[in-house]
Amino acid sequence: MRQTVDTENETKTKDSKETPGSENKKSYCKLSQYSPGLSILKKAILLQCIVYISLPVILCLFPWILGQVVFSHWLRIPYLVDLASPAELSLNHTLNFYLSPEEGISLGVWHTVPDSQWEKAQGAGPEWYSETLGDGSPVIIYLHGNVGSRAINHRVELVKILSAAGYHVLSLDYRGYGDSSGEPSEVGLTSDALYLYQWVKTRSRTSQICLWGHSLGTGVATNAAVKIQEQAMELARERARDLRDVTQANLEPSYAVDGVILEAPYTNMEEEVASHPLSVMYQCLPGFESVLHHVMRSNNMVFANDENLKTLTTRILFLHAEDDNVVPFYMGQKLYQIALQARRQQYAEDQVHMVSYSGSLGYSHNYIYLDPNLASVVGRFLQSKNNNIDRPIVRKN
Repeated sequence: MRQTVDTENETKTKDSKETPGSENKKSYCKLSQYSPGLSILKKAILLQCIVYISLPVILCLFPWILGQVVFSHWLRIPYLVDLASPAELSLNHTLNFYLSPEEGISLGVWHTVPDSQWEKAQGAGPEWYSETLGDGSPVIIYLHGNVGSRAINHRVELVKILSAAGYHVLSLDYRGYGDSSGEPSEVGLTSDALYLYQWVKTRSRTSQICLWGHSLGTGVATNAAVKIQEQAMELARERARDLRDVTQANLEPSYAVDGVILEAPYTNMEEEVASHPLSVMYQCLPGFESVLHHVMRSNNMVFANDENLKTLTTRILFLHAEDDNVVPFYMGQKLYQIALQARRQQYAEDQVHMVSYSGSLGYSHNYIYLDPNLASVVGRFLQSKNNNIDRPIVRKN
Protein backbone atom coordinates (compact mmCIF):
# COMPACT_ATOMS: atom_id res chain seq x y z
CA MET A 1 0.00 0.00 0.00
CA ARG A 2 2.72 2.43 0.96
CA GLN A 3 4.66 1.52 -2.14
CA THR A 4 1.69 2.44 -4.31
CA VAL A 5 1.35 5.86 -2.66
CA ASP A 6 5.08 6.53 -3.11
CA THR A 7 4.82 5.68 -6.78
CA GLU A 8 1.96 8.13 -7.27
CA ASN A 9 3.89 10.87 -5.48
CA GLU A 10 6.91 10.23 -7.64
CA THR A 11 4.79 10.54 -10.79
CA LYS A 12 3.35 13.87 -9.62
CA THR A 13 6.85 15.09 -8.83
CA LYS A 14 8.05 14.24 -12.32
CA ASP A 15 5.07 16.02 -13.84
CA SER A 16 5.80 19.12 -11.75
CA LYS A 17 9.36 19.16 -13.09
CA GLU A 18 8.35 19.32 -16.77
CA THR A 19 9.83 22.22 -18.72
CA PRO A 20 7.95 25.57 -18.70
CA GLY A 21 7.26 25.36 -22.47
CA SER A 22 5.55 22.02 -22.29
CA GLU A 23 2.10 23.58 -22.06
CA ASN A 24 2.80 25.70 -25.16
CA LYS A 25 3.90 22.58 -27.01
CA LYS A 26 0.65 20.89 -26.16
CA SER A 27 -1.32 23.90 -27.36
CA TYR A 28 0.69 23.96 -30.59
CA CYS A 29 -0.06 20.29 -31.14
CA LYS A 30 -3.76 21.02 -30.78
CA LEU A 31 -3.58 23.97 -33.22
CA SER A 32 -1.58 21.89 -35.66
CA GLN A 33 -4.67 19.82 -36.22
CA TYR A 34 -6.20 22.87 -37.98
CA SER A 35 -3.08 24.06 -39.83
CA PRO A 36 -4.00 22.57 -43.24
CA GLY A 37 -7.16 24.73 -43.40
CA LEU A 38 -5.29 27.84 -42.30
CA SER A 39 -2.59 27.17 -44.87
CA ILE A 40 -5.11 26.91 -47.71
CA LEU A 41 -6.77 30.16 -46.63
CA LYS A 42 -3.42 31.94 -46.55
CA LYS A 43 -2.57 30.65 -50.01
CA ALA A 44 -5.94 31.78 -51.37
CA ILE A 45 -5.47 35.27 -49.93
CA LEU A 46 -1.94 35.43 -51.29
CA LEU A 47 -3.15 34.36 -54.74
CA GLN A 48 -5.84 37.02 -54.73
CA CYS A 49 -3.29 39.66 -53.80
CA ILE A 50 -0.99 38.54 -56.61
CA VAL A 51 -3.80 38.64 -59.17
CA TYR A 52 -4.99 42.01 -57.88
CA ILE A 53 -1.55 43.58 -58.21
CA SER A 54 -0.51 41.81 -61.40
CA LEU A 55 -3.50 42.86 -63.53
CA PRO A 56 -2.47 46.54 -63.81
CA VAL A 57 1.11 45.41 -64.50
CA ILE A 58 -0.08 43.11 -67.30
CA LEU A 59 -2.15 45.91 -68.85
CA CYS A 60 0.87 48.23 -68.76
CA LEU A 61 3.00 45.64 -70.53
CA PHE A 62 0.28 44.58 -72.97
CA PRO A 63 -2.14 47.53 -73.38
CA TRP A 64 -3.71 45.96 -76.47
CA ILE A 65 -5.52 43.52 -74.15
CA LEU A 66 -7.79 46.31 -72.90
CA GLY A 67 -8.48 47.33 -76.50
CA GLN A 68 -9.65 43.81 -77.24
CA VAL A 69 -11.92 43.89 -74.20
CA VAL A 70 -13.42 47.30 -75.03
CA PHE A 71 -14.21 46.45 -78.65
CA SER A 72 -15.01 42.75 -78.00
CA HIS A 73 -15.41 42.30 -81.76
CA TRP A 74 -14.16 38.74 -81.47
CA LEU A 75 -17.44 37.78 -79.79
CA ARG A 76 -19.27 37.24 -83.08
CA ILE A 77 -22.71 36.66 -81.64
CA PRO A 78 -25.27 35.59 -82.61
CA TYR A 79 -23.63 32.49 -83.98
CA LEU A 80 -24.91 30.48 -86.93
CA VAL A 81 -26.57 33.51 -88.54
CA ASP A 82 -26.06 34.28 -92.21
CA LEU A 83 -25.57 38.04 -92.29
CA ALA A 84 -25.95 38.00 -96.06
CA SER A 85 -29.58 36.86 -95.60
CA PRO A 86 -31.38 39.37 -93.34
CA ALA A 87 -34.70 37.79 -94.39
CA GLU A 88 -33.87 34.95 -92.00
CA LEU A 89 -34.39 37.49 -89.20
CA SER A 90 -37.73 38.64 -90.64
CA LEU A 91 -36.14 41.64 -92.33
CA ASN A 92 -37.76 40.84 -95.67
CA HIS A 93 -37.41 44.36 -97.02
CA THR A 94 -33.69 44.61 -96.36
CA LEU A 95 -30.73 44.55 -98.74
CA ASN A 96 -27.34 43.24 -97.60
CA PHE A 97 -24.39 44.84 -99.36
CA TYR A 98 -20.74 45.70 -98.83
CA LEU A 99 -18.72 48.90 -99.01
CA SER A 100 -14.98 49.33 -99.24
CA PRO A 101 -13.83 52.55 -97.51
CA GLU A 102 -10.19 51.73 -98.15
CA GLU A 103 -8.06 49.02 -99.67
CA GLY A 104 -8.33 45.73 -97.81
CA ILE A 105 -11.42 46.75 -95.81
CA SER A 106 -14.92 45.46 -96.53
CA LEU A 107 -17.91 46.63 -94.49
CA GLY A 108 -21.16 44.70 -94.18
CA VAL A 109 -24.28 46.90 -94.30
CA TRP A 110 -28.03 46.33 -94.21
CA HIS A 111 -30.40 48.79 -95.84
CA THR A 112 -33.93 48.39 -94.52
CA VAL A 113 -36.56 50.46 -96.32
CA PRO A 114 -39.76 51.79 -94.68
CA ASP A 115 -42.46 49.19 -94.11
CA SER A 116 -44.68 51.01 -96.60
CA GLN A 117 -42.31 49.89 -99.38
CA TRP A 118 -42.30 46.24 -98.32
CA GLU A 119 -44.10 44.93 -101.41
CA LYS A 120 -41.95 46.88 -103.86
CA ALA A 121 -38.82 45.62 -102.09
CA GLN A 122 -39.57 41.98 -102.87
CA GLY A 123 -37.03 40.85 -105.43
CA ALA A 124 -35.64 44.37 -105.86
CA GLY A 125 -31.94 44.86 -106.51
CA PRO A 126 -29.27 47.28 -105.26
CA GLU A 127 -30.20 50.01 -107.76
CA TRP A 128 -33.80 50.16 -106.53
CA TYR A 129 -32.71 50.30 -102.88
CA SER A 130 -30.20 53.04 -103.66
CA GLU A 131 -32.83 55.08 -105.47
CA THR A 132 -35.25 54.92 -102.55
CA LEU A 133 -32.84 56.85 -100.32
CA GLY A 134 -33.95 60.01 -102.12
CA ASP A 135 -37.70 59.46 -101.65
CA GLY A 136 -37.93 62.06 -98.88
CA SER A 137 -38.18 59.65 -95.94
CA PRO A 138 -35.63 60.30 -93.16
CA VAL A 139 -32.53 58.08 -93.21
CA ILE A 140 -31.06 56.74 -89.96
CA ILE A 141 -27.53 55.36 -89.89
CA TYR A 142 -27.38 52.98 -86.95
CA LEU A 143 -23.98 52.64 -85.21
CA HIS A 144 -24.14 49.76 -82.73
CA GLY A 145 -22.21 49.12 -79.54
CA ASN A 146 -19.44 46.61 -78.90
CA VAL A 147 -19.81 42.83 -79.04
CA GLY A 148 -21.49 40.93 -81.83
CA SER A 149 -22.88 42.03 -85.17
CA ARG A 150 -25.81 43.91 -86.65
CA ALA A 151 -27.86 40.72 -86.20
CA ILE A 152 -28.09 40.83 -82.37
CA ASN A 153 -31.74 40.74 -81.36
CA HIS A 154 -32.11 44.18 -79.75
CA ARG A 155 -30.51 45.77 -82.81
CA VAL A 156 -32.78 43.93 -85.21
CA GLU A 157 -35.87 44.82 -83.17
CA LEU A 158 -34.94 48.51 -83.18
CA VAL A 159 -34.53 48.42 -86.97
CA LYS A 160 -38.03 46.92 -87.29
CA ILE A 161 -39.52 49.68 -85.12
CA LEU A 162 -37.82 52.45 -87.09
CA SER A 163 -38.81 50.89 -90.40
CA ALA A 164 -42.43 50.63 -89.25
CA ALA A 165 -42.26 54.34 -88.36
CA GLY A 166 -41.38 55.18 -91.96
CA TYR A 167 -37.59 55.50 -91.90
CA HIS A 168 -34.78 54.07 -93.95
CA VAL A 169 -32.27 52.35 -91.64
CA LEU A 170 -28.71 51.50 -92.57
CA SER A 171 -27.10 49.14 -90.05
CA LEU A 172 -23.32 49.06 -90.21
CA ASP A 173 -20.88 46.49 -88.92
CA TYR A 174 -17.60 48.34 -88.37
CA ARG A 175 -14.31 46.85 -89.48
CA GLY A 176 -13.60 43.71 -87.51
CA TYR A 177 -17.26 43.17 -86.56
CA GLY A 178 -19.67 40.66 -88.05
CA ASP A 179 -18.67 39.87 -91.63
CA SER A 180 -16.58 43.04 -92.02
CA SER A 181 -12.84 42.67 -92.45
CA GLY A 182 -10.01 44.48 -90.67
CA GLU A 183 -9.27 45.33 -87.04
CA PRO A 184 -11.20 47.92 -85.01
CA SER A 185 -9.77 51.19 -83.74
CA GLU A 186 -11.28 54.56 -82.91
CA VAL A 187 -9.95 56.09 -86.11
CA GLY A 188 -11.09 53.10 -88.15
CA LEU A 189 -14.63 53.01 -86.73
CA THR A 190 -15.03 56.75 -87.26
CA SER A 191 -13.79 56.44 -90.85
CA ASP A 192 -16.30 53.66 -91.51
CA ALA A 193 -19.19 55.80 -90.25
CA LEU A 194 -18.01 58.79 -92.30
CA TYR A 195 -17.74 56.70 -95.44
CA LEU A 196 -21.26 55.33 -95.06
CA TYR A 197 -22.60 58.82 -94.36
CA GLN A 198 -21.01 60.22 -97.52
CA TRP A 199 -22.28 57.23 -99.51
CA VAL A 200 -25.82 57.92 -98.31
CA LYS A 201 -25.48 61.69 -98.75
CA THR A 202 -24.74 61.37 -102.46
CA ARG A 203 -27.97 59.39 -102.93
CA SER A 204 -30.41 60.93 -100.44
CA ARG A 205 -31.14 64.22 -102.23
CA THR A 206 -33.07 66.31 -99.67
CA SER A 207 -33.85 63.47 -97.23
CA GLN A 208 -32.76 64.01 -93.65
CA ILE A 209 -29.83 61.91 -92.44
CA CYS A 210 -29.54 61.15 -88.74
CA LEU A 211 -26.77 59.29 -86.91
CA TRP A 212 -27.98 56.93 -84.16
CA GLY A 213 -25.26 55.67 -81.83
CA HIS A 214 -25.72 53.13 -79.08
CA SER A 215 -23.18 52.64 -76.26
CA LEU A 216 -19.77 52.38 -77.97
CA GLY A 217 -21.47 53.71 -81.09
CA THR A 218 -22.25 57.04 -79.38
CA GLY A 219 -18.55 57.88 -79.49
CA VAL A 220 -18.42 56.90 -83.15
CA ALA A 221 -21.51 59.03 -83.87
CA THR A 222 -20.21 62.22 -82.24
CA ASN A 223 -16.75 61.73 -83.76
CA ALA A 224 -18.31 61.42 -87.21
CA ALA A 225 -20.74 64.30 -86.66
CA VAL A 226 -17.90 66.64 -85.65
CA LYS A 227 -15.87 65.61 -88.71
CA ILE A 228 -18.86 66.20 -90.97
CA GLN A 229 -19.43 69.59 -89.37
CA GLU A 230 -15.79 70.58 -89.85
CA GLN A 231 -15.94 69.55 -93.49
CA ALA A 232 -19.16 71.52 -93.94
CA MET A 233 -17.64 74.65 -92.41
CA GLU A 234 -14.57 74.41 -94.61
CA LEU A 235 -16.69 73.92 -97.71
CA ALA A 236 -18.92 76.82 -96.67
CA ARG A 237 -15.93 79.11 -96.31
CA GLU A 238 -14.70 78.15 -99.75
CA ARG A 239 -18.08 78.72 -101.34
CA ALA A 240 -18.60 81.98 -99.45
CA ARG A 241 -15.41 83.29 -100.96
CA ASP A 242 -16.72 82.47 -104.43
CA LEU A 243 -20.29 83.66 -103.87
CA ARG A 244 -20.25 87.11 -102.33
CA ASP A 245 -24.00 87.21 -101.75
CA VAL A 246 -24.15 83.88 -99.88
CA THR A 247 -23.07 83.71 -96.24
CA GLN A 248 -21.42 80.81 -94.45
CA ALA A 249 -24.52 80.39 -92.28
CA ASN A 250 -26.66 79.81 -95.39
CA LEU A 251 -24.39 77.04 -96.59
CA GLU A 252 -23.50 74.98 -93.52
CA PRO A 253 -26.92 73.37 -92.85
CA SER A 254 -26.92 71.79 -96.31
CA TYR A 255 -23.88 69.70 -95.49
CA ALA A 256 -23.89 69.04 -91.75
CA VAL A 257 -25.63 65.93 -90.35
CA ASP A 258 -29.31 66.62 -89.67
CA GLY A 259 -29.41 65.08 -86.20
CA VAL A 260 -27.68 62.81 -83.69
CA ILE A 261 -29.40 60.35 -81.37
CA LEU A 262 -27.29 59.04 -78.50
CA GLU A 263 -28.61 55.94 -76.74
CA ALA A 264 -26.87 55.07 -73.45
CA PRO A 265 -23.97 57.49 -74.04
CA TYR A 266 -20.79 57.71 -71.95
CA THR A 267 -18.74 60.85 -71.29
CA ASN A 268 -15.48 59.43 -72.68
CA MET A 269 -14.02 55.96 -72.88
CA GLU A 270 -11.51 56.43 -70.06
CA GLU A 271 -14.25 57.42 -67.60
CA GLU A 272 -16.44 54.60 -68.85
CA VAL A 273 -13.70 52.00 -68.26
CA ALA A 274 -12.96 53.54 -64.84
CA SER A 275 -16.62 53.17 -63.86
CA HIS A 276 -16.65 49.45 -64.60
CA PRO A 277 -17.03 47.34 -61.42
CA LEU A 278 -13.67 45.65 -62.05
CA SER A 279 -11.95 49.03 -62.30
CA VAL A 280 -13.66 50.36 -59.19
CA MET A 281 -11.87 47.64 -57.21
CA TYR A 282 -8.57 49.32 -58.11
CA GLN A 283 -9.50 52.91 -57.29
CA CYS A 284 -7.70 52.66 -53.94
CA LEU A 285 -4.52 51.33 -55.57
CA PRO A 286 -1.93 54.14 -55.75
CA GLY A 287 -1.21 55.18 -59.32
CA PHE A 288 -4.11 53.25 -60.88
CA GLU A 289 -5.54 56.34 -62.60
CA SER A 290 -2.16 56.99 -64.22
CA VAL A 291 -1.95 53.36 -65.33
CA LEU A 292 -5.41 53.48 -66.86
CA HIS A 293 -4.64 56.76 -68.62
CA HIS A 294 -1.44 55.27 -70.03
CA VAL A 295 -3.22 52.15 -71.28
CA MET A 296 -6.03 54.13 -72.93
CA ARG A 297 -3.60 56.44 -74.67
CA SER A 298 -1.51 53.48 -75.82
CA ASN A 299 -4.63 52.17 -77.53
CA ASN A 300 -5.34 55.60 -79.07
CA MET A 301 -8.80 55.24 -77.59
CA VAL A 302 -10.56 58.41 -76.45
CA PHE A 303 -14.13 58.54 -77.83
CA ALA A 304 -14.59 61.95 -76.19
CA ASN A 305 -18.34 62.55 -76.30
CA ASP A 306 -17.97 65.26 -73.67
CA GLU A 307 -15.54 67.27 -75.80
CA ASN A 308 -17.39 66.63 -79.07
CA LEU A 309 -20.66 67.96 -77.67
CA LYS A 310 -19.03 71.27 -76.81
CA THR A 311 -18.57 72.04 -80.51
CA LEU A 312 -21.35 70.07 -82.20
CA THR A 313 -24.12 72.35 -83.52
CA THR A 314 -26.64 69.83 -84.86
CA ARG A 315 -29.77 68.66 -83.02
CA ILE A 316 -29.17 66.03 -80.33
CA LEU A 317 -31.48 63.56 -78.60
CA PHE A 318 -30.31 61.62 -75.53
CA LEU A 319 -31.94 58.31 -74.54
CA HIS A 320 -30.84 56.74 -71.24
CA ALA A 321 -32.30 54.33 -68.70
CA GLU A 322 -31.74 54.96 -65.00
CA ASP A 323 -31.01 51.27 -64.41
CA ASP A 324 -28.34 51.05 -67.11
CA ASN A 325 -25.81 48.55 -65.72
CA VAL A 326 -23.14 49.20 -68.36
CA VAL A 327 -23.01 52.96 -68.84
CA PRO A 328 -24.02 54.81 -65.63
CA PHE A 329 -27.07 57.02 -66.00
CA TYR A 330 -25.22 60.02 -64.56
CA MET A 331 -23.00 60.06 -67.66
CA GLY A 332 -26.00 60.69 -69.90
CA GLN A 333 -27.15 63.47 -67.57
CA LYS A 334 -23.69 65.03 -67.60
CA LEU A 335 -23.54 64.99 -71.40
CA TYR A 336 -27.00 66.53 -71.63
CA GLN A 337 -25.86 69.41 -69.40
CA ILE A 338 -22.69 69.88 -71.45
CA ALA A 339 -24.67 70.06 -74.70
CA LEU A 340 -27.24 72.35 -73.13
CA GLN A 341 -24.59 74.72 -71.83
CA ALA A 342 -22.93 74.88 -75.25
CA ARG A 343 -26.28 75.70 -76.88
CA ARG A 344 -27.07 78.45 -74.38
CA GLN A 345 -24.13 80.34 -75.79
CA GLN A 346 -25.65 79.92 -79.26
CA TYR A 347 -29.23 80.66 -78.09
CA ALA A 348 -30.23 77.24 -79.40
CA GLU A 349 -31.24 75.32 -76.27
CA ASP A 350 -34.30 73.95 -78.08
CA GLN A 351 -31.95 71.79 -80.19
CA VAL A 352 -31.01 69.54 -77.25
CA HIS A 353 -33.45 66.98 -75.86
CA MET A 354 -33.34 64.11 -73.39
CA VAL A 355 -35.58 61.18 -72.56
CA SER A 356 -34.80 59.33 -69.34
CA TYR A 357 -36.43 56.04 -68.40
CA SER A 358 -37.28 54.96 -64.87
CA GLY A 359 -35.41 51.96 -63.52
CA SER A 360 -38.75 50.30 -62.79
CA LEU A 361 -39.23 49.80 -66.54
CA GLY A 362 -36.24 47.46 -66.68
CA TYR A 363 -34.87 48.82 -69.96
CA SER A 364 -31.30 48.73 -68.64
CA HIS A 365 -28.64 49.05 -71.35
CA ASN A 366 -30.09 47.29 -74.39
CA TYR A 367 -33.86 47.44 -74.17
CA ILE A 368 -34.95 51.03 -74.72
CA TYR A 369 -36.49 49.79 -77.97
CA LEU A 370 -39.23 48.30 -75.75
CA ASP A 371 -40.59 51.80 -75.08
CA PRO A 372 -43.98 51.77 -76.84
CA ASN A 373 -43.64 55.50 -77.53
CA LEU A 374 -40.12 55.36 -78.98
CA ALA A 375 -41.27 55.88 -82.58
CA SER A 376 -43.23 58.94 -81.48
CA VAL A 377 -40.24 60.37 -79.60
CA VAL A 378 -37.97 59.92 -82.61
CA GLY A 379 -40.62 61.36 -84.94
CA ARG A 380 -40.98 64.51 -82.88
CA PHE A 381 -37.21 64.89 -82.75
CA LEU A 382 -36.81 64.58 -86.52
CA GLN A 383 -39.67 66.99 -87.13
CA SER A 384 -37.97 69.55 -84.89
CA LYS A 385 -35.74 70.52 -87.81
CA ASN A 386 -38.52 72.83 -88.88
CA ASN A 387 -40.76 72.83 -85.82
CA ASN A 388 -39.30 73.22 -82.32
CA ILE A 389 -40.44 70.77 -79.66
CA ASP A 390 -40.53 71.27 -75.93
CA ARG A 391 -37.22 70.83 -74.08
CA PRO A 392 -36.43 68.53 -72.45
CA ILE A 393 -38.52 65.47 -73.23
CA VAL A 394 -38.41 63.49 -70.00
CA ARG A 395 -40.20 60.22 -69.33
CA LYS A 396 -39.97 58.96 -65.77
CA ASN A 397 -42.79 56.42 -65.65
